[in-house]
Amino acid sequence: FEMGRPAALCKMGSKRVRPVRCRGGNMKYRALRIDAGNFAWGSENCAKKVRILDVVYNATSNELVRTKTLTKNSIVQIDAQPYKQWYLKKYGVDLGKK
Repeated sequence: FEMGRPAALCKMGSKRVRPVRCRGGNMKYRALRIDAGNFAWGSENCAKKVRILDVVYNATSNELVRTKTLTKNSIVQIDAQPYKQWYLKKYGVDLGKK
């Protein structure tokens, strides 16, 4: 926290990541824009890398929702297709069909 760097305020969009030099010459990678993430379906013990479709809610500010800024507490809408395929393969049940 003593480095005093400004917040990245990661937005939705095509992947743009910048390296940041840290103490000891180590590198961290700061995401400026990102379009996918690793999300878990907790009750089924399944994690997949999926596309982020939209920022739905942010408790901090509505401006972060309007500008589609991704933060730690953001509620996002994701593409469910990888989870549907996994569920069909494991249980033989097609989700979303009536």
